Amino acid sequence: MADRSKLTFYLLLAPLLLWLVTLIILPHVGMFIVSLREKVGVREYETSFANYAVFFNEPLYWNTFARTAYMSISATVLTLLIGFPIAYYIAKLTRGRSKTTLFLMCLIPFWVSELVRTFGWMILLRETGVFSNVLQYIGLADAPVEMLYNDAAIMVGLVYTSMLFMVVPLVTTLDSLDDSLIEAGYDLGASSVAILREIVIPHAMPGIVSGCIVVFMLSLGNYLTPILLGGKDSLWFTGLIYSQFITRFNWELGSAFGFLLLGLSSLIVFVGLKLTGQSLGKTMAQS
Repeated sequence: MADRSKLTFYLLLAPLLLWLVTLIILPHVGMFIVSLREKVGVREYETSFANYAVFFNEPLYWNTFARTAYMSISATVLTLLIGFPIAYYIAKLTRGRSKTTLFLMCLIPFWVSELVRTFGWMILLRETGVFSNVLQYIGLADAPVEMLYNDAAIMVGLVYTSMLFMVVPLVTTLDSLDDSLIEAGYDLGASSVAILREIVIPHAMPGIVSGCIVVFMLSLGNYLTPILLGGKDSLWFTGLIYSQFITRFNWELGSAFGFLLLGLSSLIVFVGLKLTGQSLGKTMAQS
């Protein structure tokens, strides 16, 4: 029986290991090897860190790198500030059919692709779009207002496309919070702010960290939203990676950029886990 259980376990684990090795580990190993290749002639390469040196020697590259990190962190913070009240309302203040309906409303926008959702924002924000026409109609603008191709439009798109991935883990975590703890806090004379700080947020911390990790990763690696809403001059690092791979056919530099982005995301997630006192395994298990 023990041997049969082990065999069953390995058979169930095999598809996951096959997926991880073939679609994640091997491509990343191959990309890292390519990033270490320096072209010295026609089909002649040497192993070096020259591609990484190009990144640090070109201000445009590392400025875009820093800007992408800053915008992604800002989008994550905004998504948390907007998503937490929504998740708390769904988890603790609604019951039955209302709860199901509100949660379903959060899911509906994700029934279509990210491209369609982004085009929807372009229709709303463009010079001849809905918002511009409304502002002119009510007299707040005398001429068409262009709301696209700026950082604010990018931020709106990033927050909108990532909101579900913040709300779901928060609802799951907050739903497990015993209402009697909140009632006991009020009975002892605690204010709403104190209850939020001492009871709700500590209990929801695994969901907060989990949601922030997912939203940050999605924002940092997003390509469509910054390019479509920010324009071709939006200076997003994934746009530079795309340019190196597809436009310039410089796979060596593009691979180096990809690993730098991977290193940045891993570093920020590690720092975030340390600052919040959470572990990745515990966070994913509880959320």
